[in-house]
Amino acid sequence: MSTRTVLVINSGSSSIKYQLVDPDSGERLASGLVERIGDSIGTITHKHGEEKTEITEPVPDHGFGLAEVLRLFEEKGPTLSEAHVVAVGHRVVQGGRYFSGPALVDDAVVAKIEELVPLGPLHNPAHLKGIEVARKLMAGIPQVVVFDTAFFQDLPEEAARYGLNREVADRYSIRRYGAHGTSHQYVSQEIAKRLGREDLKQIVLHLGNGASVSAVVNGHAVDTSMGLTPLEGLVMGGRTGDIDPAAVFHLVRVAGMTVDEIDHLFNRESGMKGLTGQQDMREVWKLIEAGDQQARDAMDVYLHRLVKYVGAYTAVMGGVDAITFTAGIGENDKRLRAELCERLAFLGITVDAAANAAPAGEPVTISTPESAVVVTVLPTNEELAIARQAVTLI
Repeated sequence: MSTRTVLVINSGSSSIKYQLVDPDSGERLASGLVERIGDSIGTITHKHGEEKTEITEPVPDHGFGLAEVLRLFEEKGPTLSEAHVVAVGHRVVQGGRYFSGPALVDDAVVAKIEELVPLGPLHNPAHLKGIEVARKLMAGIPQVVVFDTAFFQDLPEEAARYGLNREVADRYSIRRYGAHGTSHQYVSQEIAKRLGREDLKQIVLHLGNGASVSAVVNGHAVDTSMGLTPLEGLVMGGRTGDIDPAAVFHLVRVAGMTVDEIDHLFNRESGMKGLTGQQDMREVWKLIEAGDQQARDAMDVYLHRLVKYVGAYTAVMGGVDAITFTAGIGENDKRLRAELCERLAFLGITVDAAANAAPAGEPVTISTPESAVVVTVLPTNEELAIARQAVTLI
């Protein structure tokens, strides 16, 4: 049994994802998911070793859900005392200007996260529920929060500041905060280790249902595609990504839409879902294979936006040494990787087709030895990153 572990909790509005992680070896001892909290019927899945336990029952709130998770640890293992849990690590999306690294949870930290709810209205309230419940149910264990925005806290002013009236921007905390920072930090550090170099100019492509790009020089982020909120940047599963802000004024005036309706349209009903009817890239490729021209056009829009960001960040950094694909789409969509690298051939990128076609799971370099840029597929591990950050504080 491990000498010490961290229970990592990612609390969503109607879900709780968790993993029990050994921060030293990187081993995952147990994991699970509580889904459909607040619905008439919920599900709880707990995995430990080869054993998988599934429960279907009403989960009225996060408190009940987490209590059930703790019961499953006791009944199905590993018990938290046997596993030597030294900390509970919580993922929090929005840390604003306050947090440039992990923080030990106390009432002041909770108050700051509450204060940041207007900047993270979809995420922070759910994280707060998870923190509140964990503090009650596991009172003797230190709780640590790790912020998605922390890695981008020290972005250069030229990248963080918008061309918005300075007084308004400062009063209402409008700047580029980024997101997925825990993943971008983990992946860029792993690539530096793999290549044995700290002085890299890197582009990390975190491509999932939510998607973002970062430019990282010498281990520090110098730009990222998500902005004040996770809406800005790439075309995503349900989000528009970059769009002329005047589209909002136009829809208010011409379509009579409310701000909340436009918010829902831009965040939930756009992106690949809005362009093809499908949010899952695998389904989009099926449409393309069936000859659906709209789906092909949508994929080209997706790729075009990626090419723009890779080109822009190469210019910002004055070159690029390494490009890395990560997250669900980045790790698993070999066709998308091949098409993007083909469009980036002007950078001197050449891809080994056999390496690119290999199933994901382990880090793999997909560029050829002659390629001017090292291109890698590297599975992200935000839970391990959170666990490692958590133990630095205890």
